[in-house]
Amino acid sequence: MKFQFVTKTKLLLLLLCTHLALNISAQTNNAIDTKVNTLLAKMTLEEKIGQMNQYNGFWEVTGPTPKEGNAKEKYDHLKKGMVGAVLNVKGVENVRKLQEIVVNETRLGIPLLFGFDVIHGHKTLFPIPLASSCSWDLEAIEKSSRIAAIEASAVGINWTFAPMVDITRDARWGRVMEGAGEDPYLGSKIGAAQIKGFQGTDFSSNSSIIACVKHFAGYGFAEAGRDYNTVDVGTSTLYNIILPPFKAAVEADVKTVMNSFNVLNGIPATGNKFLQRDILKGKWNFKGFVVSDWGSGYEMIDHGYAKNLKQAAELAANAGSDMDMESYSYVRHLKELVEAGKVDIAVIDDAVKRILRIKYELGLFDNPYKYCDAKREKELIYHADHIAASLDMAKKSIVLLKNENNLLPLVKTQKNIAVIGALANDKNSPLGSWRIGSDDNTAISVLEGLKNIGANITYAKGAELITAPTSFPEEVKVNETDKSEFTAAIKLAKKSDVVIMVLGEHGFQSGEGRSRTKLDLPGVQQQLLEAIYKVNKNIVLVLMNGRPLAITWANEHIPVIVEAWQLGSQTGNAIASTLFGDNNPSAKITMSFPRSVGQVPIYYNHYNTGRPGPKSEVFWSHYGDEINQPLYPFGYGLSYSKFEYSNLKIDDSNPQKVKIFVTIKNTSTIAGEEIAQLYIHQKIASIVRPVKELKGFSKVKINAGETKELEFDLTDKELGFYNNEGNFVVEAGAFDVMVGTSSEQGLVGVFNKK
Repeated sequence: MKFQFVTKTKLLLLLLCTHLALNISAQTNNAIDTKVNTLLAKMTLEEKIGQMNQYNGFWEVTGPTPKEGNAKEKYDHLKKGMVGAVLNVKGVENVRKLQEIVVNETRLGIPLLFGFDVIHGHKTLFPIPLASSCSWDLEAIEKSSRIAAIEASAVGINWTFAPMVDITRDARWGRVMEGAGEDPYLGSKIGAAQIKGFQGTDFSSNSSIIACVKHFAGYGFAEAGRDYNTVDVGTSTLYNIILPPFKAAVEADVKTVMNSFNVLNGIPATGNKFLQRDILKGKWNFKGFVVSDWGSGYEMIDHGYAKNLKQAAELAANAGSDMDMESYSYVRHLKELVEAGKVDIAVIDDAVKRILRIKYELGLFDNPYKYCDAKREKELIYHADHIAASLDMAKKSIVLLKNENNLLPLVKTQKNIAVIGALANDKNSPLGSWRIGSDDNTAISVLEGLKNIGANITYAKGAELITAPTSFPEEVKVNETDKSEFTAAIKLAKKSDVVIMVLGEHGFQSGEGRSRTKLDLPGVQQQLLEAIYKVNKNIVLVLMNGRPLAITWANEHIPVIVEAWQLGSQTGNAIASTLFGDNNPSAKITMSFPRSVGQVPIYYNHYNTGRPGPKSEVFWSHYGDEINQPLYPFGYGLSYSKFEYSNLKIDDSNPQKVKIFVTIKNTSTIAGEEIAQLYIHQKIASIVRPVKELKGFSKVKINAGETKELEFDLTDKELGFYNNEGNFVVEAGAFDVMVGTSSEQGLVGVFNKK
């Protein structure tokens, strides 16, 4: 009875605390709504439209004010309260000066939002998002975003245009580096973790910044992997693959959403009412605001959807795009459109309320300079704790693709180790793309990392990867002909016991606008690899790249392949610690690696076909010159440990929750982490279901010789799907289930959903 009393007392206290918290939250929301409405009532139409206008940084803030041209127009708008946000302005001094202008010199003193692309860190850089996703470590991913927010907020930024949650299946698309891969379930979890990291738990803190989930919607399905290209998908793909990460972001209370460059059903996203009003603000009840992507408003003219900038403004505003980034359409034409009855004033008021509410939530009206603390700026950039977290995340993101004869880990007493490849001595490329706030050449190179760990190495470049120093946003010029340094590398390889070859893509070969038609090693690197292999087959291939590559030759010939991606500030230290066994790799890829670019797009959660197998020699779904399966499937990755799965048990007695149990044993002598994955397949449904769908995972540390039992729970949330009307349905029937180490390998069973 005493136990029951204590339990009931705790439960009552919990309910009371929850009730009080909800009441406080409701009171806060009501107070903010009152302030927003009061301010809105004071605003002129021009001032309202000004809040919907965002400009790029347009002059040297600490220098003389602009006297003519476009910058002069922007400056005048700033002083008249006709700018609601700016982007690409950073540094406490610059931010304060702009904020002082709008607070002190405009009629109403409404503070600005300061946006910036804080994608995988600000100054201290973490692995590119695709790499981080391979860790499957939601806590570490959240921490990475928290640190990025701390550093960004220290330089005056209060809004990041991240995370990108576009699901993609095409490695040709350069922006695969910016997302979490091909799976909507994992992508939803990772996006929510990033949002929580950026926004924190309390907006009164000056280290919390608002997140912006992007790109809404379909951008990752650009045809042929060509950036900014047309998107044409069916409703099942839209509702079940593309939209779930965005819905999860809204449920995680993301404050802003960015629309995308592409068309969907023939309508550009910026002018797409179905996406922005019907789904996002309607069905999902999103309370934040929508910002256009850079210039996507006027790009509707190029799409052939708007005849001029004025009509672009009309279409975008009526469709639900609340803030215009660098199109000039709202600030130049919305007033006239409202007065002509083409845009209802209610549309304007709704957009402005959404924008003002977030400024109030951030506390900018109470303290417009809360992000302008010079002491924080000095103390927090490249903080030692941030560097340590960057190293930890980098280690967790490295994928071991192949380790024939357990060549890895190397021992530190090993002599005669050759290191070959221009990327091994590069301090810039490992920082990856989309790191505009950081400093060039600040990565720990692979050579530095190997020396830091005490490895006995000799280096030869072998060949240049690029032909000239590269800086963003220039096109990368790849060395396609110069093999003059092959000879020295071959000579070194001949006399070495082990060769570490560091090959891949330059950091600026992926990212926005960086699509490729080939997925091989760029330039002369493949020829260099084959030349070294002829004289020394004991090769450890370390790949540094921003997308999956087609490396079939390497997989067939090279004994060890390490996918190291572009790991940020601590790249070299993370790679060195992994090669020499201080770090036991546990990451698993989140995008399938093709055998050939001709297989792309390739992904694990595809549909079966009416001719899935060799019913005849020719007439079934296949290639004549390649097998259907990827080189490395989604969820694949090795470890220095060995894990054995057994004893799959299924309890489907409870119609509300199916329980799945599996036993995992570490059969090696090395403690390690395993990412156990659960997949389901509904055998018969009203809409054809994919052959497999990830619906659960667990990253668990298992000591040498230790056995652990894992439990996965499947509820209606995991077992249901969206029909072609966008409604979530759960249907009874038989399900296949698989639990294992990748999307292609595991224990299988069957259960029935009642």
